[in-house]
Amino acid sequence: MKTIKLLSAALTIIFVGGCVTTRVKSSAMHFAANQVIAHRGAFKKNNFPENSIASLREAIRLGCTGSEFDVRMTADEVLVVNHDPHHGGMDIENTTYAKLRTVLLSNGEEIPTLEAYLKEGLMNNQSTRLVMEIKSSPAGTARGQLLAQRVWEQVKKCKASNRVEYISFDYNILTKLLLLDASVVTHYLDGNKSPAELKSAGIKGLDYNYKVYQENPHWIAEAKAQGLVLNVWTVNEPAQLEWCIGQGFDFITTNEPEYLLQIKR
Repeated sequence: MKTIKLLSAALTIIFVGGCVTTRVKSSAMHFAANQVIAHRGAFKKNNFPENSIASLREAIRLGCTGSEFDVRMTADEVLVVNHDPHHGGMDIENTTYAKLRTVLLSNGEEIPTLEAYLKEGLMNNQSTRLVMEIKSSPAGTARGQLLAQRVWEQVKKCKASNRVEYISFDYNILTKLLLLDASVVTHYLDGNKSPAELKSAGIKGLDYNYKVYQENPHWIAEAKAQGLVLNVWTVNEPAQLEWCIGQGFDFITTNEPEYLLQIKR
């Protein structure tokens, strides 16, 4: 009995509904105190594939406060991490995962499932939030609502809720998530709604292209007054980054996380 107890205390691996991850207490998660969201992971400097496990690991290693990635759903309702609607010339929504995985990424990885991506994001990570973009479905609203449901279920299954924030161009996807759980952290991407509209809907923040803010500079002050989170994408040029820093954005999404981390030190 004593041996069993010792073995139990020594276990660092837990099995949660199909997700296997290093044990980390939720109270121990403190996101890094910087503005840097690595766009599709930290991929560019080391020539990793975008949205790969390798690019996620690098964002975590760098200590970015967030790593952004994109989620779609296959024909057999497997959630995969990929920006474009196609992979290896195959339409993701109309192809099974078994077929998609036969075409490897440039570094030899399979196209990641959301489950595998969350598993990686929960391991050895004490500072980087997982910023999940749920892509709009080409099939329309009903498919998008199903996608939101499946994503929410997978995040809960993996016990990753305290690590994940959701972004989308599809307003209906965000409102679906809020119907499932009013406490989820959501940010809107499309740039066509005012801070007041987002606040009223329970959406936590604006995540707009920098040109939207330049065309609507009053939204920056309004969002701050409303207590909304301000993120801006995708900012890579030094002059653009300096402008965003000067405006006091909470987060800056960039393909150049190394550079932004350096100039913010």
